[in-house]
Amino acid sequence: MGEIPVTLQQLASRLDLLERRIEALEDAAAPAAQPAPREVAPVPSAAAGDLSLGQTGTLFSVLGRAMLGIAGAYVLRAIAESSPLPRFGVAVFACLYAILWLVWAARLESSRWLASIIYACTSALILTPMLWELTLRFKVFSPASAAGVLAFFAVAASLLAWKRNLAAIFWVANLTACAVALALSAATHDLLPFDATLLLMTILCEAAAGRDHELSIRPVVAMVTDAAIWALIFIYAGPPESRASYAPLSAPGLLAPAILLFLISAAGIGYKTVLRRGRITLFESVQALISFVLAAASLLDFAPGSGAAVLALLCLILAAACYAAVFTLFREAAGQRNLAIFAAWSVGLVLAGSWLAAPPAWLTAWLSTACVAATLLGIYLGRFALSAQGPIYLGAASVAAGLPAYVLGAVGGRVTPAPAWDVALVAACAVACSVAVKSGTGSRRLVLLFHAGLAVCAMAALLIHGLLDLLAHRMVPAAPQIAFIRTFVLCALALATAFGGARWQRIELNWIAYALLVFVAAKLLFEDMRHGQLEFIAASIFVFAVTLIAVPRLARTRQNNASPA
Repeated sequence: MGEIPVTLQQLASRLDLLERRIEALEDAAAPAAQPAPREVAPVPSAAAGDLSLGQTGTLFSVLGRAMLGIAGAYVLRAIAESSPLPRFGVAVFACLYAILWLVWAARLESSRWLASIIYACTSALILTPMLWELTLRFKVFSPASAAGVLAFFAVAASLLAWKRNLAAIFWVANLTACAVALALSAATHDLLPFDATLLLMTILCEAAAGRDHELSIRPVVAMVTDAAIWALIFIYAGPPESRASYAPLSAPGLLAPAILLFLISAAGIGYKTVLRRGRITLFESVQALISFVLAAASLLDFAPGSGAAVLALLCLILAAACYAAVFTLFREAAGQRNLAIFAAWSVGLVLAGSWLAAPPAWLTAWLSTACVAATLLGIYLGRFALSAQGPIYLGAASVAAGLPAYVLGAVGGRVTPAPAWDVALVAACAVACSVAVKSGTGSRRLVLLFHAGLAVCAMAALLIHGLLDLLAHRMVPAAPQIAFIRTFVLCALALATAFGGARWQRIELNWIAYALLVFVAAKLLFEDMRHGQLEFIAASIFVFAVTLIAVPRLARTRQNNASPA
């Protein structure tokens, strides 16, 4: 045990010797001594400068100035309430006082953006309660005057913000003006002045977007303006006793807001897409649709005599303008979205104008002609977007002709008389479009399937109706006989469509043939067998069995004919 301290002492001495050797090696390998670097004071970064409030002081000092501004507003309120000075003069000075804070916010350097936002919010906090009390409590401002103050506030904010792209000031001013305009219009029951202010703000937002300023809050302003104009239409279109407390308005005053809103939206879209060749946005397309619906509702509600005719003429003029843009402007790949949206607008406008203007006797012929024209023009010009409008026009023509009810009655219910020339015209147009449109994939296949399916449905109804009329010259057809005639016609059409698919290499016709087989199978269960006459049931089953065997063979024939190619 006595040797342990001696061993520990030897180990310690060896460790000291190793440390001294390592230090000697490090000193020999070290380069000449360099002067110690001087400590450089940290330079404030740009980000830190952006977060500072500049020479005006810290955040608390800026908030203190804002509180002093609000205190000054209370002083002005006390003067307006108890001073012998004229209230109108004090009110005008108070409004100018609020706008001066907005000017101060706009004149600050860009590095003091937080102070700018605080001062802009101070301006809004001064103006909002002051304008509310001056209009509702003290009765110093009329609703029209209050709307004028809001309009001046919005214009001043726009002029101050555009020069230096001060988005925060533009947002604060527009949100304040929108909220106060809606609140005062509801409180004063005088809607037109505040709707005019909102329309002016809409113009300012469109102008900002047209000049590529990143200041626009168009969705918010547009939503508020749409709501305000819809409220005007809803209130004044109701019974007179429901709006006894509202200010009376003339017909031009009722029509102007919605029509002006639509003109503003249309002008903005035209400037962007036609003059500047820009891409329309989803917001712009939806807002244009909303504004058009509001304008149409105001024309139909407040101009009952000539409103429908004016609206129909407007729809057709706008449809012609949209078609002109589709044909001449939107050809390159960058304009595909514009082409799709303008094409959709054009077909909708044509349908609306036709339904309002065309006489019922000619509506089917007009829409069927539009279907053929759109299909052929799309094929000739290589614009499938136009050919895709054919099913829309033909579907509207079939509705105008009463084709859906006629087909349902012919194939499964009570056969109802219908103007045969209308149904025959729709069927002929559907056949012509089916022949003209080439088979393809995707949307082309859907277009062809619609045309062919509509043609088969119309021909089935016409054939069933014709055979029943021929049978009625000799006898009154009973239910089993009607069921057999329907089965026979549907099976014949299934064979014809399968043969056409095999002959012209149209797989869509084969799909229709199989769909007819499924329908006839269900019809046998729910109609033919329900009547209970065995001879007609046997005849129906025989015809269906032959058709069930022949249709797949015809489909295979098509595949065999297509395989060598």
